[in-house]
Amino acid sequence: MKSFIYISMLLSTSALFAQETSENPEEKPIKKVFSFEGSIDAYYRANLTAPNDTTQIAPATSFADKSGFSLGMANIIASYEKRKVGAVADLVFGPRGEAASATILNQLYAFWNISENTKLTFGKFNTYLGYEVIAPTGNFNYSTSYLFSNGPFSHTGIKADIAISDDFSLMLGIFNQTDVTEFNPDGSYAVGAQFGYDGQFLNLLYDKEGLGFEIDYTGGFDVSKKFFIGINAAYTDNDGEGFYGTALYPQYSINNSLKLGLRSEYFATQSNLTTDDPNIITVTLTGSYTIEDLIIKPEFRLDNGSDDIFIDTDLKPTESLASFVVAAIYKF
Repeated sequence: MKSFIYISMLLSTSALFAQETSENPEEKPIKKVFSFEGSIDAYYRANLTAPNDTTQIAPATSFADKSGFSLGMANIIASYEKRKVGAVADLVFGPRGEAASATILNQLYAFWNISENTKLTFGKFNTYLGYEVIAPTGNFNYSTSYLFSNGPFSHTGIKADIAISDDFSLMLGIFNQTDVTEFNPDGSYAVGAQFGYDGQFLNLLYDKEGLGFEIDYTGGFDVSKKFFIGINAAYTDNDGEGFYGTALYPQYSINNSLKLGLRSEYFATQSNLTTDDPNIITVTLTGSYTIEDLIIKPEFRLDNGSDDIFIDTDLKPTESLASFVVAAIYKF
């Protein structure tokens, strides 16, 4: 613990004194940029239509699935950039981080800005597919969607991000198998691409030995200054196995501190073993209230499946589950 506090103080001190320096006064100053940021989160969760005592009953998504008072994660991100190169170390501690990453290393990569329009990244980085992310500070809803939970979390490999123009962008990459991030166990690789236009992104991934083929669309648009709608749609297939679905994310800003958001999602799995694709429809209503750097998020969620995948208060199979979550997220 003492070592962690010392390292944190040292990093903070380095950030305060980062400046433009040069070994030779006659040369152009070398710009060095160091940043240190992160977040912590915790939550309370309760089922409204199922027991909370004897069993852990929750939607089959990645996070916010424990009853009572529970922990999310601590996220610590350190980055350093000098001239055209730099590196990022993104560490996660706690259940949310453990569910998304095999180790505390959520992201660990070096990068090279080859030009003003091209950036090369090498190492482990979070996925480019999907609307939601691992860190709760990057999502409006606190609980996560089925599309996010079944898609990839991270990749280890190399990618090139190219800004073709002010509106068009392109990413090309080669990675280990999906979510096999610490090493390559069998010599197989995945390839990926992203095409972007004015905030809309078409994402492609081919991972024959893992997820298979995935096509994913992520984007959104401003209806007005206060009303935004986000969109995510995805389809995966690996020899007849996979999933598909879509989600809408309407969000409304009541004022600078208070916002409301709704996630409505349809998700289905496909299998060679059955002709019927089991599906689930989820509606999640989330409030977001900001107090300086602290965000309070109360959330009501209703999951309704095509099969009896939940149980009710009488411990009988049922298609639906209603639950409530309130989360506290602090960002520094």
